[in-house]
Amino acid sequence: MTRRKLLASAAAAAGSRLLAAPARSPNIVFILCDDLGFGDLGVYGSRIRTPNFDRLASEGVRFTNFCSADPVCSPSRAALLTGRYPTRVGVPRVLFPQDADGLSLDETTLADILKARGYSTMCIGKWHLGRPRRYLPTSRGFDEYFGIPYSNDMTPRVLMHNTDVIEPAADLTSLTARYTDQARKFIDRAKGSPFFLYMPHTFPHIPLAASARFRGKSVEGLYGDVVEEIDWSLGEVVAALERNGLEQDTLIMCSSDNGPWYQGSPGKLRGRKNTTYEGGVREPFIARWKGRIPGGRVSDGLASMMDIFPTVARLCGARLPAKPLDGIDIWPLIHGDRQSIERAPLLYFDNWDLQCARWMNWKLHIARHNTAAYAPAPPGGRFSYLLPKPELYNLASDPDESYDVAPENAPIVARIESRIATMIEGFPEPVRKAYAEQQARKADPDTPAGAYPKPAGR
Repeated sequence: MTRRKLLASAAAAAGSRLLAAPARSPNIVFILCDDLGFGDLGVYGSRIRTPNFDRLASEGVRFTNFCSADPVCSPSRAALLTGRYPTRVGVPRVLFPQDADGLSLDETTLADILKARGYSTMCIGKWHLGRPRRYLPTSRGFDEYFGIPYSNDMTPRVLMHNTDVIEPAADLTSLTARYTDQARKFIDRAKGSPFFLYMPHTFPHIPLAASARFRGKSVEGLYGDVVEEIDWSLGEVVAALERNGLEQDTLIMCSSDNGPWYQGSPGKLRGRKNTTYEGGVREPFIARWKGRIPGGRVSDGLASMMDIFPTVARLCGARLPAKPLDGIDIWPLIHGDRQSIERAPLLYFDNWDLQCARWMNWKLHIARHNTAAYAPAPPGGRFSYLLPKPELYNLASDPDESYDVAPENAPIVARIESRIATMIEGFPEPVRKAYAEQQARKADPDTPAGAYPKPAGR
């Protein structure tokens, strides 16, 4: 190599490092929708008009294999804010207003580590990680909170500011607009120092409601109206960043906690909320950081909601907690330096019961409950049964998990099963106990299979 070429190569490498390494700690904005499906944004194939989400994707990166850590609300949010499996942090199930507990008090949140770095922090929207005061956002690293502390179908549907109830019954039709107003004001106040805005929207979780400005305007009915208003809200947040000259200093990320419930679209994926099929756990994920993330990219690399914690921590120079994280730093995927990152299998639970594991593009289902997601429990109760035989899906060629390819991939099945057994040993006692009981509770061998064997030649 000539000296000129060597210098050019070194300069290119240096430029790449400069692009990936910020000069100052970035502001972090995370927009989290509730029950938004993989196929519910325009850029993911929806007829719903989402120009602001689409614009963000065109100016940043869109993921096609970004997964939540659980197919229901509270566990998914716990994983996002701790970087750890929800079964490790005391949130294996959906929390309710009457529950006396929440996200374990000895867990460190993303807001905690950013606040320690001098960040201003605010949570706007649905919290759903504990209602008692010691579990609310203002006790978990956030300077300020505005929102409904749990799902909007739970009662009493109170609206809170910090720890005070300011409305005993929140008006759902004005909620997205009020969240947006709070976000704009926070950005205006915090612009002089780095900040973390966590904005977990209440919608499109049912019951649905939209303001008069958006109601009746979408081709997809009220559900579409609600999503289009959330898109408007995102546009207002971006406009507030632009108005304050913060676009170059802010990493914006958008996703959903789990798949769609009764309405909404999982795209071409199988399953919905409450199921560990891809339609219940694979989510839209868009990230934009002007001047840092190359625009117009699509990443097929596997990523998890648990990865946000370590990724943000590194970018912001924050100290990681003492407890080990389950997520990994996915900045190389976001920035485009890597197409994939080798990682341990992602495990999916229903309460304490392990259901399946995803390793790269392989998905192994080992257990299933004896009822559909929306059906009442059968006589004798709802149990998670070990499948007569594990079902293996190649998600690269079969994203809707239709064809079981376990018989012709026995070594892969054995490898994933071995990794599962090793990983389970490191989980809390309720997980280990549930796994042992599950292994002893096999389904009837005559139980119909959950998928067709792969046809010959396909």
